[in-house]
Amino acid sequence: MGAEAPELTVRTGDVAPDFTLTDTHGTPVRLSDLRGGPVLLVFVPFAFSGTCTSELCELRDNIEDFETAGVTLFAISCDPVFSLKAWAAQEGYTFGLLSDFWPHGEVSRQYGVFDDERGLAIRGSFLIDADGVVRWSVVNPRGQRRDLAGYQAALAEL
Repeated sequence: MGAEAPELTVRTGDVAPDFTLTDTHGTPVRLSDLRGGPVLLVFVPFAFSGTCTSELCELRDNIEDFETAGVTLFAISCDPVFSLKAWAAQEGYTFGLLSDFWPHGEVSRQYGVFDDERGLAIRGSFLIDADGVVRWSVVNPRGQRRDLAGYQAALAEL
């Protein structure tokens, strides 16, 4: 894959692929059950890594932007539930963290953000409207963090 982002399999205007993943409380979360309100999916490579932590802390520190827009925010990684639970507790994340651990990276693959060579999700975000349609997305190459201004611009378009 190198430094380039892969070709997306989910594009703006597509119906977001449905999935069920487990949150840090062991509760299954099904995307289609969240219809009726917008959802932001933020795929991250690894819990506790520097870039991922700084990105999610920035979202945590600006959570009111998402709440004001009525957006339910979920971070998704291929880490096990127990790692995500410890990470959320350490960093004080108030949004959901979902484990795409097993089958390893299945949901990340559905969204075109799984790096088969390294076994991790790359930094991709998808804003899904109340009807389940992708309205905005961004995928960054390895090592490049996402910009909060991009999220804020997408929220303004909802």
